[in-house]
Amino acid sequence: MLQTLHRNMRRKTPIFGMNLGTVGFLLNQYRLSGLPARIRNARSVSLTPLRMVATNGRGQRHEATAINEVSLLRSSRQTARIAVAVDGNTRIPDLYCDGVMVATPAGSTAYNLSAHGPILPLGAGLLALTPINAFRPRRWRGALLPRHSTVEFTILESKKRPVAAAADSVEIANVAKVVVTEATDIELTLLFDPEHDLEERILKEQFAP
Repeated sequence: MLQTLHRNMRRKTPIFGMNLGTVGFLLNQYRLSGLPARIRNARSVSLTPLRMVATNGRGQRHEATAINEVSLLRSSRQTARIAVAVDGNTRIPDLYCDGVMVATPAGSTAYNLSAHGPILPLGAGLLALTPINAFRPRRWRGALLPRHSTVEFTILESKKRPVAAAADSVEIANVAKVVVTEATDIELTLLFDPEHDLEERILKEQFAP
């Protein structure tokens, strides 16, 4: 589903997906009977992706979009050292970790949840900034940020402690700096059966045993 959304990102075509795999959080139940009526009666959900601008050690800039999350991950046996700034203000000057991510509400139930990040309702207007196995500051569990925030990650000791950045499935190796913003020029529309409403599914996840 993510691949389909990425391929059609600029077409502004509503997408009704059906699950033929395992998890399928962004998908409806697979059923061909009555499909035209299901599409007519479907509820629409609008998603705004993230934009990642990653600069590698050679100064080359790479841009990619993420529907779920932008994640930074260590590429060696050593922990990564990352400075974290929000809207130009350094919030964590030296984060020792396996990685860190910025997740959208739609992506908050994916990798973000596995890293013990918060689940965000679609209309919350928030992003989740979530560490992955933070070693120092040991007690930091992440932050909730306004959706219009600019999050900047600077890799410290990038040669000794290399880090890769990924926007969904697009990965950039050996990054030196990564800037994440909301891609306000892009709006994705997903269609869901009324009984399979995405907002309701995200809400139910917060009460899952």
